[in-house]
Amino acid sequence: MLLSTPGLVLHTTPYAESSVVAKVFTRQLGLRSYIIKGVRGRSGRVKQNLLQPLSSLDMVVYDNPRTDLNYIKELTPRNPGQSSEPVTNSLRFFMTEVLYKALREAEPMPALWDYVDCQSSVGSEPAANVPVTFMLKVAYHMGIEPLDNHSHREPYFDLQEGRFVSEPDENTLPAALSRTLHEYLSSSRPDSSAPQSLSHPVTVSLQERLTLLDALIAYFQLHLSGFAHFHSHEILHTILK
Repeated sequence: MLLSTPGLVLHTTPYAESSVVAKVFTRQLGLRSYIIKGVRGRSGRVKQNLLQPLSSLDMVVYDNPRTDLNYIKELTPRNPGQSSEPVTNSLRFFMTEVLYKALREAEPMPALWDYVDCQSSVGSEPAANVPVTFMLKVAYHMGIEPLDNHSHREPYFDLQEGRFVSEPDENTLPAALSRTLHEYLSSSRPDSSAPQSLSHPVTVSLQERLTLLDALIAYFQLHLSGFAHFHSHEILHTILK
């Protein structure tokens, strides 16, 4: 059957002579794989720039639950003329890689989709804040959000346990970095789909944010299968400095 749904492009790979297979995070159906015809080549009816990372599309798709690979019948851009500024592009690549590695096929998450669609313009908060707040938002929707039980008695965040603990070991973050994570957790509104993720700003240095970002990537790798070999944050480390 045919279904209309907005979608966010996460990844494309060449298919046959002029087509691509696109991984698309759709609002109604979750993550799906689609064949899009007429993309490659000079006479392609679908321009390649419509399928850039995190491009937002209105689509009419064939939905056959008995196959993992369907077709897109029609697509149009929802936000034409997105910025190509280097920081914005780097943040889009980062968010795309997080979603591509975290999401599983056919698990609708409309609240997360709404949040990501708002964030795809990357203008709602300071760029340095986006990676950390984005990962915490995704963690909330994936059911792996860190437990914010930080206290004087439990000042160390345990990456394996997903909570703050009283004694440090090889799985815990240093006390100062653990407190920074606590500040982000206590300032966020994880149940909101609004693009602004912090109720009040977290005042930490850029280096602290980048170190926390590395820790959150390690946390995702521990709690989500398939989250290995993450690379886009390395570009962010260079761009945001």
